[in-house]
Amino acid sequence: MIKRLRIGLLHGLFTLLIMLLAAPAFAAIDLGQLMDSLARHPGGTARFVEKKFLAVLDKPLVATGEMTYTAPDRLEKRTLTPKLETLILNKDLLTLEREKQKFSINLASQPEALAFVDSIRGTLAGNRAALEKNYALHLAGTEDKWVLTMLPREQKIAAIVLRIVVSGSRGQVRSIEYLQADGDRSLLSIEPIVTP
Repeated sequence: MIKRLRIGLLHGLFTLLIMLLAAPAFAAIDLGQLMDSLARHPGGTARFVEKKFLAVLDKPLVATGEMTYTAPDRLEKRTLTPKLETLILNKDLLTLEREKQKFSINLASQPEALAFVDSIRGTLAGNRAALEKNYALHLAGTEDKWVLTMLPREQKIAAIVLRIVVSGSRGQVRSIEYLQADGDRSLLSIEPIVTP
């Protein structure tokens, strides 16, 4: 009796193990599904923590604040600490406000900068064509936990950034990591603000 119970328990555990190992294969997400899911996300506001790891510093520079995305092409990043700063991307116009100074640049005249900005905007908008214009895309994971790696197609972009890794869950981006060509990197962690 005890022997049959043990065999039954082992058989049950073995079956559960097989199901768990097989589940990710069925739950894998493809690039089309991810882009559709991201495109359906209406935007919103999120808190962020940005860590910049620079070779010349022993500790990362840490900034915190809020970001607001309005689909398809407006992104506002308000840094609250360590210093107030507002960065607004509205279509192709990038505006930076810091310490009562305001600077604007039209990204259409800066193709490498536009390609970098489009890595963010294209991901948030689920615009696969915009992303594939400048990056080779590699997706791994499931709908609940995916990782999208972007590798620059052109040398001019690769001279600035080697790799961009975006991770998230369903139609929401949760982190963006940039590895620059000079070895410095930054990690932007994003936490959506849920409004009642």
